[in-house]
This record gives sequence, C-alpha cells and structure tokens, in this order.
Amino acid sequence: MAYAHSIGSVRYQFADLRTLLARASPARSGDELSGVIAGSMQERVAAQMALADVPLATFLNECVVPYEDDEVTRLILDTHDAKAFAPVAHFTTGDFRNWLLGDGADATALTALAPGLTPEMVAAVSKICRLQDLVLIARKCGVATRFRGTIGLPGRLSTRLQPNHPTDDALGIAAGLLDGLLHGSGDAVIGINPATDQVAQVIRLLHMLDDVISGYGIPTQSCVLTHVTNTLRAIERGAPVDLVFQSIGGTEGTNRSFGIDLAMLAEAREAALSLQRGSVFEDGQRGEHVMYFETGQGSALSAGTHRGCDQQTIEARAYAVARAFKPLLVNTVVGFIGPEYLYNGKQILRAGLEDHFCGKLLGVPMGCDVCYTNHAEADSDDMDALLTMLCTAGCNFIMGVPGADDIMLNYQSTSFHDALVMRQTLGLRPAPEFESWLQRMEIFENTTKSRLLQKVPARFANTLKQLERF
Repeated sequence: MAYAHSIGSVRYQFADLRTLLARASPARSGDELSGVIAGSMQERVAAQMALADVPLATFLNECVVPYEDDEVTRLILDTHDAKAFAPVAHFTTGDFRNWLLGDGADATALTALAPGLTPEMVAAVSKICRLQDLVLIARKCGVATRFRGTIGLPGRLSTRLQPNHPTDDALGIAAGLLDGLLHGSGDAVIGINPATDQVAQVIRLLHMLDDVISGYGIPTQSCVLTHVTNTLRAIERGAPVDLVFQSIGGTEGTNRSFGIDLAMLAEAREAALSLQRGSVFEDGQRGEHVMYFETGQGSALSAGTHRGCDQQTIEARAYAVARAFKPLLVNTVVGFIGPEYLYNGKQILRAGLEDHFCGKLLGVPMGCDVCYTNHAEADSDDMDALLTMLCTAGCNFIMGVPGADDIMLNYQSTSFHDALVMRQTLGLRPAPEFESWLQRMEIFENTTKSRLLQKVPARFANTLKQLERF
C-alpha cells in the first residue's frame, strides 16, 4: 500500500509502510549508511504527518519484513492479543500518541494494553514523539520482574555491576565487584563479559560469583555474558547458572548472525528454569525470570539483515523477541556499536529514549547501557543528559562500571557514582530486597535516601583474599 503527504505544492510519495517508517525516523547515521533515510527535513516531516494518519490496524495487515520468511514476524503476529488491542484498535498513530499523553493511559491501562501492541506500532508512535513525550509516556509504564530481588518497581533504580577485566583475572574482577557492592551497585545483576568464550572459563567465573553471592547472602543474581550455547554446556556440567544471556535482534537473519534462533532461546530458558535457583517470595511464588537480553540499534544493519528497514524499527522488533521469553532484564547498549550507526551525542540521546519507550510499551523490563565509544562525537556531558532523562522516565536499571571506563570492552559507560547521583537527585532507591541487605551490611544508612555510611564494613575485609583461589 502506498502512502503520501503534501507540504505546500510538493507531494511526497512513500511506496510502502516500511519506507514510510524509515523516512519518518529522526536522522541518524546508520539509516544514512543503509540508504533508507529521508532525503530532506521536508520529506521527513511529510513522512511523519503521513504516519500519524495510518490506522494502528494497518500494522497487523502490512508486514515490514515478510511473514513467510522471517520467524520474528511470525512470532509478532501469531502471538498478538486482539482482545488487549481492542481499546485502541480504532486509533490512528497520531490518535494513539494523543491518548498515551492523556490521563487515561495510566499504569494499569498500559500494562493491559502491552500484549496487544506490535513493535511496529510502538516504533511508529515514537517517531512522532518529542523527547519529553518519550519520557512522560515511558514513566507511566511499570514492568517489574523477579529472580532473587524485585526489579522495576516505581521509585526504584537498579544497576548491573559490571566488573570486567581484560584477562579475566580473579583479583581484578573481585576488586571491581567489591567496589561496586560498597557503592550500592549490583541489585539488577552482577554480570561479567568474559575475555574469552571458553566454557571452562565461564564455569570458573560462575563459581566465583556464586561464592560471593551465597557467602554474603546477597539478594541478587549473577550472569556471565557468554553465548547461549556456552551457558547450556555450563548447565550440563552442573555450573551455578542464574541468568542466561544472549544478544538478540529484530529479524531472523540478525539472530542467525548471532548463532541463535527462537527454538534455541526456548531451550535455554527451560534449562535455566529447571535449576530452580530463584528465591521463593512472600507470596509463595519462585522468581522465574531467568533470561537477560542485550540489543542495540544498528546490529541488523551491521549483519546485513535489516531487510530495508530503518534501524529503530528493527530494534523495536527485538523487544518482541525478548518479550516472548519473559526476561528479568533487557538493555539497549545504545552507543556501543559506534558512530556509523549513532554518530553523536544527540543521536545517542534520542535513540536511548526511543528504545526505553518502545520496550516499556511492549511490556519489556528495559534498562539502558548509557554509553559511547571513544571515536563517537559524544562525551560524558551527553551521557549525563541521557542518564538523567532515562532515570526520570523510569528506566529499570543502568550499568555500574568502575570509573565508568570498561577496560575490557574499551568503551565509556556509567559508574557506581552515577547511580548514587541519580538515586539521591531523583529520590530513587535500589530494589527493596537489596536495599535491606545494604542496610544490614552497614553499607547504606538505615534511611530511604540511599546514603553511604562512608566506611568499609569489617566483614568485607578479607573478600579479595578469599577469592584468590579462583
């Protein structure tokens, strides 16, 4: 189906929905690289106005990636909840934006609506939103998950403690881990990107993290961010696996480039669930959110599997993959892929808010790695702006990296101190179970203000020495 809109005497034509979405997308270097970007500001505005008039039901009838040869498209359409969609089924994209900004779109309504939305719908509405719209709407969306703690409750900000080391040195990892815990980081997950993907090394790191978590009774979970097949092998060998990690994308081809498909993710989830390592909560339910996914705008283009779509629409489709496997955590590593995809701080800022917005509307527990590579036209001031807006928008979790400088992956992220600043500035607190632990361990004051006690508790004095054996 063709779409068109006139500006003055000029009429702009868009051959199909895929083209319309791409031309309506705010400018970014990746879309320019792939040749799908609008040719001018005027064409972009025309596309956005035409997109605002598209009925939401159209997205159920016109696929941007063909149903017949893409299992992600089949997942999106085959699991669509028509009953949940019914309250907004008569809206256009523009009507939907207006409704989302209104008082009727509260947390209860948005939670009920999420199964009825497709990624293309939420990508479309994000393209006609201002930054403040993306913040306000996402803030209304609550997506809470549980394993050993509860992540994503209102008024809470969690962190992934990321103590990476370029040689996987146990003492180097332990130093970063201890530093993070003593600054109140780690309630979302203690997650290590291993320097090598050898299964034996993965198992060693898993045992090390499990020793710390169980030894101190920390209500958190561990993850070694290795390929899902390595995690499956580790489970087979009896390793203490809490969460299964995998990078995912928004097309079947992108996921194949990662060496995965939907069946493999389902197998991994069942394997992790079989270990029953999650806590049993007061309501008698065991924490069973066992998946951790990472995404990023541009991964499909990098793999040559974007199917002529803009990178933000494909990114939103990745969240439909995540949603299907009930993850504990999903985060967009927003500036990690590089300036070929998001050129500068302005583009990274917009992309991070879009990703968080789209994930939350789809019912996904979204966090964000607020980050950039050293060859991007961005700096820490840009990241401070994105970090503050995301935390205002209710982002579930951010990264906690020693000094904000990941010495293994060689990129700039957020520090333990950044999380403290956000918690104290915006009145946010860690996950409730982790907060209680911080207070019992005399790391935080026994208040609701996330304040450090400014001392190292004696019980942590021998932690580094104890971990030398790993």
